[in-house]
Amino acid sequence: MAEQGNVSGMESAAQTIQRIFGGDTETLGAEIADESSRYEQLRQAVFTKPASTRRLAVANQKGGVGKTTTAVNVAAAMAQGGLQVLVIDMDPQGNASTALGVNHTSGVPSVYDVIEGRNTIAEVMQPCPDYDNLDVVPASIDLSGADLELADMPNRNNLLREKLDEFLAQSDKHYDYVFVDCPPSLGLLVINAMCAVNEMLIPIQAEYYALEGLGQLINTIGLVQQNFNPALLVSTMLVTMYDKRTLLSQQVYAEVKNHYPSIVLDTTIPRTVKVSEAPSFFQSVIKYDPRGKGALAYCEAALEINNRSNVVLETIDMRRNEN
Repeated sequence: MAEQGNVSGMESAAQTIQRIFGGDTETLGAEIADESSRYEQLRQAVFTKPASTRRLAVANQKGGVGKTTTAVNVAAAMAQGGLQVLVIDMDPQGNASTALGVNHTSGVPSVYDVIEGRNTIAEVMQPCPDYDNLDVVPASIDLSGADLELADMPNRNNLLREKLDEFLAQSDKHYDYVFVDCPPSLGLLVINAMCAVNEMLIPIQAEYYALEGLGQLINTIGLVQQNFNPALLVSTMLVTMYDKRTLLSQQVYAEVKNHYPSIVLDTTIPRTVKVSEAPSFFQSVIKYDPRGKGALAYCEAALEINNRSNVVLETIDMRRNEN
């Protein structure tokens, strides 16, 4: 008797592919069956609203580790799941703004005008064309000189926090998540981001060079915790550009997981062409290739982050009460 895929007795797509190609996990058919099954599971998954707004900075001073890709696609996955999301682009390259399809040419009101006090977040943010519940504060090349311009300003480390606190308090919308995409550095823009959020999300490329800079980033976060934002929590690490076929990827993941067992996600992000292609179409991979390996992995990572909300928020509250 054939296994039923649903109450009508019809096979699901995954079951049909599995029946045709059999159980060989190395075949293309098995891989397609796995992706189809994961897609169906994600369609049924429920994203729950956290008890209060979660504010995460996505940071790693090493470039090319999938930082912006992670910020954009986790945010898009959350929005697709029905949550209200705000993305703040703090990188002068403006890649997150590009990937989310918003205008960020030089002269367009942006996060640069926000931190310099000329505009509010509400005045500069733009809706993402792909999701009604995803808003973006863009960045442009105008932001590139901000580190020097802000250096002599009073309260220079808390400029973004003050603006974000004000915006969230006055907004008609309740935002479930705020993601701040940081530049690949440890300068004043990153310090501002760390002071404005409660959590750090650190993408780590599955190679040993990526591990070398992790200690430096953790030290910087420690300094921010000691001097400016004692409640700041490194809540999430995500291994990116993972190739399950290589021993190196497996070893890097195992090492990071061993050092940070409670914060490294079980989900890993594979290397895929579609993930790299998506920004050239001004889209997240979640929208561009929703059934692909990259989109599935980012949706699974977003769901895993969402499922940890209660524990993370309780830990942040404890840190606040201790200080």
